[in-house]
Amino acid sequence: MKETFADLGMGKELLSQLTALGYEEPTPIQKAAIAPLMEGRDLLGQAATGTGKTAAFALPILQRIGRTKAVANKPFALVLVPTRELAVQVSEAFHKYSKGLGTSVVPIYGGQEFRRQIVALDRGAHIIVATPGRALDHLRRETLDLSGLQTLVLDEADEMLDMGFAEDLELIMEATPKVRQTALFSATLPPRIASIAERHLKNPARILIPRDKSTKGSMPKVRQTAYLVPRSHKIAALGRVLDLESPKLALIFCRTRIEVDELADRLVGRGYRVEALHGGMSQVERDRVMKKARGAMVDLVVATDVAARGIDIEHVTHVVNFDVPASPESYVHRIGRTGRAGREGVAITLAEPRELRLLRNIESMTKQKIGVSTVPTPLDVKARRLDITKGSIREILLAGELEGFRVVVETLAAEFDPLEIAAAAVRMAHEATAGESANEDDVHIPAIESFSRPQSSAHGGPRKDFAPRAFEGKGTGKKPRTWQKESGPPGSGARGGSGARGGSGARGGSGGNNSKSGVAAGNSDRSRESNPRDMVRIFISGGTRMGIRPADIVGAIANEAQVNPRGIGDIEIAEAFSIVELPEGDVDHVIEALRGATLRGRKVKVHRDKGIRS
Repeated sequence: MKETFADLGMGKELLSQLTALGYEEPTPIQKAAIAPLMEGRDLLGQAATGTGKTAAFALPILQRIGRTKAVANKPFALVLVPTRELAVQVSEAFHKYSKGLGTSVVPIYGGQEFRRQIVALDRGAHIIVATPGRALDHLRRETLDLSGLQTLVLDEADEMLDMGFAEDLELIMEATPKVRQTALFSATLPPRIASIAERHLKNPARILIPRDKSTKGSMPKVRQTAYLVPRSHKIAALGRVLDLESPKLALIFCRTRIEVDELADRLVGRGYRVEALHGGMSQVERDRVMKKARGAMVDLVVATDVAARGIDIEHVTHVVNFDVPASPESYVHRIGRTGRAGREGVAITLAEPRELRLLRNIESMTKQKIGVSTVPTPLDVKARRLDITKGSIREILLAGELEGFRVVVETLAAEFDPLEIAAAAVRMAHEATAGESANEDDVHIPAIESFSRPQSSAHGGPRKDFAPRAFEGKGTGKKPRTWQKESGPPGSGARGGSGARGGSGARGGSGGNNSKSGVAAGNSDRSRESNPRDMVRIFISGGTRMGIRPADIVGAIANEAQVNPRGIGDIEIAEAFSIVELPEGDVDHVIEALRGATLRGRKVKVHRDKGIRS
């Protein structure tokens, strides 16, 4: 018997909202985590990214808020995440689940105006979703009061440690009540995570969601492509991709039944024959859809994973993931519905930039590469449509039986050139088959470049710290702070100096000027995966005087410029400026992205380093 959200103890209001959102059954991590979290127990959970961890901790928090008397103007729960994208994503999830419950959620992260966050915190919030650096900034300014906190969640804990937030996490946890519930989620459990769990979790429920090893190497042989596209442009992008691919029958997957219905309606408007398939339909309705699909009376079937179970249609030529699937196993099951009986199949995924990690997780699990392409342009689509028109005309010419139409051509030939007549006929045929979507093709869809792929997968083997090597600065009379690879005990984070910050060793050094890099210039073994000559230094007009730390710089580059932080080279932080090494190919993009951005709440100037110090 299937376990439902009601079986897990969810209240009527939450169940009603989950039903409205189209959630049909809990994922394994949700089944294992929700009950102990609702009981108030600490929890240590290991599960891959994209397995439903957000709902696993969000739903119990919302349920407990409804049963517990919250302290006025003091948050009930704090959720710490590594990036601002994830902060927004988790905050949106809380809003979605708590609609109509009167629960307030405030996200705080770097790059957003401080004053705006302070006003939101002053109004009071039940739940704070924050990046560690910004949460610590608010604690120091006394604009965030955690004295009434009852639940602390560390989401993607291994990612936060890899980004150098170890010390920030320790300082934040010290600012929370000793008696609290703590949940730690991580894709891997290295010694540093185990150390944190041992110190801060009390008799935790331990959950391990194993990967389905049977999926490794079992991928169907289909052409796999992902398109990077902002969510607001996904439907337009999907229309272009479908026009370009011209599927005989495509199975399009969405996460919820509401998304299925909305997308099906939009695609009908583009001239496709579309049917929806989800758990809210009766068996009679499902059978009708399947009969039409098998009878080639439909072009597209839009479905949820649960509703699509058991679908077996031989002539499915394309599988489209409107969102990146929740797990590699789900991806494998989805695309296994095409490329059958020796036929060629195509798997297409529309991914938002923040979902790139999920794609790489799938690649690591399946040992197969997913090509990342840019969304087709209107010219690409028009060229494809012309190809289709040309193919159709060629088939008619080969079939013959044109006698009844020759008289029209002969009559017009007395007035016009025969080539012009043929071109006019082609135009008429082309416009007749272009469909109603032509007016959407001129919508501008921003081009998004993918991250450079890391040399070792975060989920395919031991994780590697991407902290840059330290080096001595030049051009000043004082030694700048530098950042080196972690060499301290587990959980200490990246260290770059010996000064104190907040009473403990600072990640990246202190505000003083006597910190030492620990590695003399020219003596460190700087083995790089790329040629050092391909690295370029950029200048940032802010340093220790502004309180800038390596994590601030790494976070700004990763979040604002969408650049993989593992490619960042040496970081030099002086009193009034910082110097960062980047791959040549990323430099101009990073400079452009950081213009107008803020570090530690202040705008900075960024340009290629000229080696001149004023």
